[in-house]
Amino acid sequence: MFTGIITDIGVVKELINNGDTRIVIQTAYETSTINFGASIACSGVCLTVVDKGKDWFSVDVSSETLSCTELGKWIIGTPVNLERALKVGEELGGHLVTGHVDGVGEVISIEVEGDSKKFIFSAPQDLRAFIAAKGSVTINGASLTVNEVIDENSRTLFCVNIIPHTQQKTTFMDLIVGDTLNIEIDILARYVSRMNDVQP
Repeated sequence: MFTGIITDIGVVKELINNGDTRIVIQTAYETSTINFGASIACSGVCLTVVDKGKDWFSVDVSSETLSCTELGKWIIGTPVNLERALKVGEELGGHLVTGHVDGVGEVISIEVEGDSKKFIFSAPQDLRAFIAAKGSVTINGASLTVNEVIDENSRTLFCVNIIPHTQQKTTFMDLIVGDTLNIEIDILARYVSRMNDVQP
C-alpha cells in the first residue's frame, strides 16, 4: 500500500530480457534499508525488489504488466517516480494507493497557469465512472486532485493543476503532449461501484 507521495526520481539503467523483463533502477534511496522482496511503486506500478546494489535496485516485470501499463515503453534513461511502501504509523499525505494500474492515459495538453501547470489527461472509457471532480486519482504513482471532468463520446478528459513543488519532485517536469501514463483510480470509487453492482 502506498500514498501517492513521490519520494525519489529514479532512472532506468538497464533492461534485461530473461523470460520476464528485469529492470535495474538507479535511486537515491539508502538501499541497505530495502529488503529483498520489498514493494516499491515505480511510476505507479507496485513491483518487487529482487536484487540491489549501492545505488540501485532491480525488479522483474511480467509481459502482462508490460502490456497493460506504460512500462513497456521504458528505455535506458527513462525517469521513474518512486515511492516505498507505507509503514504503519506514517503520515498519510496523499490517498490510499495500491500500485495496481487500471489503465493507460495520455497527456492531451499542458498550459501554464501562474506558477503551476494545468494538465489535461485522457482516460480509457471504462474508467470514466471512477474519475470525479474534487476526487483523487493516481498518475504515474503521484496522488493528484481532479479539477474538472469532461466526458466525450470516445474518451473522458480530466484536468489537474501541478504546483511547482510537485513538478520538481516528480517526472511531471518532463511530460510533453502525447506522452502516455499509468492511471490508478481511487480505491474508494472502486468499492462504491462494486457495492452498487451487487445491490439486490
